[in-house]
Amino acid sequence: MPLVDKPIEELLKYEGINPRPEDFDEYWEAALEEMRQVDPQVELVEVDLGIPTVTCYELYFTGVRNARIHGRMVVPKELKKPAPAIIQFHGYSGWGGEFSSLLQWAACGFVGVNMDCRGQGGYSEDTGGVKGTTHGGMIIRGLDDCPENLLFRHVFLDTAELADIVMNFDFVDQTRVGVTGGSQGGALSLACASLEPRVAKVHTCYPFLSDYKRVWEMDLTVAAYGELRTFFRNFDPNHEREDEIFRRLGYIDIQNLTKRVRGEVLMATGLMDTICPPSTQFAAYNKIISKKQYILFHDYGHEGLRGLSDKLLPFFGEFLKED
Repeated sequence: MPLVDKPIEELLKYEGINPRPEDFDEYWEAALEEMRQVDPQVELVEVDLGIPTVTCYELYFTGVRNARIHGRMVVPKELKKPAPAIIQFHGYSGWGGEFSSLLQWAACGFVGVNMDCRGQGGYSEDTGGVKGTTHGGMIIRGLDDCPENLLFRHVFLDTAELADIVMNFDFVDQTRVGVTGGSQGGALSLACASLEPRVAKVHTCYPFLSDYKRVWEMDLTVAAYGELRTFFRNFDPNHEREDEIFRRLGYIDIQNLTKRVRGEVLMATGLMDTICPPSTQFAAYNKIISKKQYILFHDYGHEGLRGLSDKLLPFFGEFLKED
């Protein structure tokens, strides 16, 4: 079997090497408290797409640091009781997608929701305001500032706030909310379920933003992780601050969050993935203490995984059996 990383038996035992800051739990409890103090000012704007069976909405809410966050929502018409909901998160630098990407959920009887990550390819705001560089991307944004200004902190909180908002719609059954996504979307699915433990089901596909130091040691700080190499080359070329930098990245390392997940997890991994190496994915997976399962695609990398979509239907379809 071809491998670019550890053998499967080692992946299932791997615990990650990126540091976990000593005050990690306090950091995230304070972050969640900041989020709870925000007035979300939820706004729904109906959009008529001429689909008689579904109501479509532009969704807006205010996140931490007063950023206005945008998403989309589709709601099946003529619901007789609160429905299950699926929230989907997008890949790095992308956007939530068009209403059509949510119609598969509405067709099955779900409320479908997506979110544009702040500062990326959609309409959510990045209110900025950090010291130091913003060169290269969101992982390093705020890295030379205090940890509370790391941009991915705010994005993780946006996912949890969105889940809470969705759960509080009277047409949603808050006990049947799931999250899904690939790459950055896979990371955000895990972050969301970690910070909002009422999320009942989590699908994560080759999750990003995990075990940064492992990525560095594998010499894979290219493509999505390339900004780490850029940061060191420009701002710490002799690696005098290496320990400090990786420790600070530990605050936004999803492997340090996933022990908080309470929902059922399904993770899909391509064993030939050189963008988000399998070991970094299992560093997060192995810390999950709730019910979980993984699916391996032996000859696939960071790409579409053939047959995966059909495997998601029975996973989330269990929500519908309760109707």
